[in-house]
This record gives sequence, structure tokens and C-alpha cells, in this order.
Amino acid sequence: QVPRAPSQPLGSSESRRFSNKHSKKALKASLTLGILLGMFFVAWLPFFVTNVAQAVCGCVPAGFFDVLTWLGYCNSTMNPIIYPLFMRDFKRAMGKFLPCCRRSAEPRPSAVSLSMRNSNSGPRAAASLKNVL
Repeated sequence: QVPRAPSQPLGSSESRRFSNKHSKKALKASLTLGILLGMFFVAWLPFFVTNVAQAVCGCVPAGFFDVLTWLGYCNSTMNPIIYPLFMRDFKRAMGKFLPCCRRSAEPRPSAVSLSMRNSNSGPRAAASLKNVL
């Protein structure tokens, strides 16, 4: 349920629309988290179980152990693919930094604006206590 202030009564349709939007976001976030955790467990759990078995009995062939290790590494390569598929904010952030993902309508920041932003030159408010008081 969505809490609301008594001084601002919301209409029932507006309240429903807000809760539906919130529940859709929560559902999508839990779906993404479920996929990420599911892939993590599928990729790394066999490795860790085999690692414990190898420590206890020493009965795991080296080739099989290597295959399970690479299965876990493949999980790490899947994360950059999963995040943009399910998270719009991640996709936007990557589009700002990677030229292959940038839309043609988005302006590319110039080198001058980047250097001015990253340097401490340029207009800024004085931070002394005398100016604040």
C-alpha cells in the first residue's frame, strides 16, 4: 500500500496508477535480481561443491574441475549482457561512455567541456567560512 499524507488526499485513480507503476518497477527489479542470482548459482555452485569434494576425497579429475571453473568465468561475462537487457538506467549510462551504444541524437561531450568539468578551474562558489557568514 502507498502511504499518503492526510493533508493531500489522492484520487483513487491517481493512487491506483502510482501503486501500479511502483509494483511494475518492483516486479521488474525482482525479476532481474532473480535472473542474476539464478545464473550465479547455476554457474558457481557446481564449482564450489566440486571444490569441497576435491578437498575431502581428491577424487575430481583436473579437466572436470577446469570446466567448472570456466563455467563460473562465463557467468562473469554474462553480467554485462544481462544488465543492459533488463535495466534501462544501466543502458543509458553505458550509452554515455561507449560510442557503439550512443544514439545519434545524443550530443557527444567535447574534450573541452570534459576537461573543464574534471578540472578545478572555472567558476565556483568560495568555500571560506567568511563568505558563508
